[in-house]
Amino acid sequence: MFVDYVKIYVRGGDGGNGAVAFRREKYVPQGGPAGGDGGRGGDVIFRVDEGLRTLIDFRYQKHFKAKRGEHGRSKGQHGASADPLVVKVPPGTVVKDAETGEMIADLTRKGQEVVVARGGRGGRGNMRFASPSNPAPEIAENGEPGEERWVELELKVLADVGLVGYPSVGKSTLLASVSAARPKIADYHFTTLTPNLGVVDVGDGRSFVMADLPGLIEGAHQGVGLGHQFLRHVDRTRVLVHVVDMAALEGRDPYEDWVKINEELRQYREDLARRPQIVAANKMDLPDARDNLDAFRKKAGPEVPVYPISAATREGVRELLFAVADLLDQQPEQPLEEESDSGYKVYRSREPEEPFVIRRENEVFIVEGEQVERLVAMTNFAYHDSVRRLARILREMGIEEALREKGAKEGDTVRIGGMEFELMD
Repeated sequence: MFVDYVKIYVRGGDGGNGAVAFRREKYVPQGGPAGGDGGRGGDVIFRVDEGLRTLIDFRYQKHFKAKRGEHGRSKGQHGASADPLVVKVPPGTVVKDAETGEMIADLTRKGQEVVVARGGRGGRGNMRFASPSNPAPEIAENGEPGEERWVELELKVLADVGLVGYPSVGKSTLLASVSAARPKIADYHFTTLTPNLGVVDVGDGRSFVMADLPGLIEGAHQGVGLGHQFLRHVDRTRVLVHVVDMAALEGRDPYEDWVKINEELRQYREDLARRPQIVAANKMDLPDARDNLDAFRKKAGPEVPVYPISAATREGVRELLFAVADLLDQQPEQPLEEESDSGYKVYRSREPEEPFVIRRENEVFIVEGEQVERLVAMTNFAYHDSVRRLARILREMGIEEALREKGAKEGDTVRIGGMEFELMD
């Protein structure tokens, strides 16, 4: 099964918890705090594996979570950081944030990798909180939660040449005649449901990868037929070979077919209509093909390169391959989507968010905000000193004052993240 689009969940590992411990050694009076820091959680990394050709594995496993870091220990021993979770993807995979639609990476090269979910940092042990005013603190942090998100993986076939055209015009037959690829061939529409790739040896030392792409029909840019399932694979190709049924076996006009398919490409992406294109006038061994070819050339004009062929008998195929190879030599590699015109990736800072937002649900006041929720998640409520530290920080952030302005009174319930508190004077 060829799968070229999936949506999966990734989460970096949580950081390990910091430890509360004290030195208790002979001849070391008042040894002081000795709790170590927790280790960092593992990252989730996508890495290109050339042996993969589809996203089928992600149909059966949609959740990927890295391991958490080890907890800190006594005697100042820090916990070990977790190893990253490496997820293998095929070359040509585009990774996007499912919520924002922002592209995270365009993975095309062997071994190329990107971090899609970072692990949380380890919590600090009580060694880190010692001060002249509090030389023996019972304060330690929990590990920071790892980053989590839903991502979309979209596979775009990596091919030099793409065969486009209406269903049943002979694209699969042409690919089978010039390469070792063996696509399914039958006399009904949409025989080809997935892209087929083949390596074409021109015969003069040159070769290229050709893709037989599923047939287009009118309205494909709006999702009609195979729609975007086909069109996304045209993006990578440098040259298009437009296969036209010049025998008009199904009663359509070959020129009108050519015009409609080019319009679908333009509607999908403007630059696709400007991509270098060669017309392969197929089925020239059948009746009426010669007359239709003359009419096609008159309407299309002399600037459109047209090569009469018969994929079934291989007539004219060699001349077509030489023309394609010559055109490929003149075309640069298609630029990746993540690259800007200057050749550098542009990073834009996110809009500053409010530190916190307070809303009310029935009798409960809910405080929301990335910073304050992370602070609560990393607080170890087993130690009184840690709770006092949290209360002091919340007060300094202005949360207590803001709650009272919203009408909160002593004894009211306040929820931050997954914890509920009682407001006290």
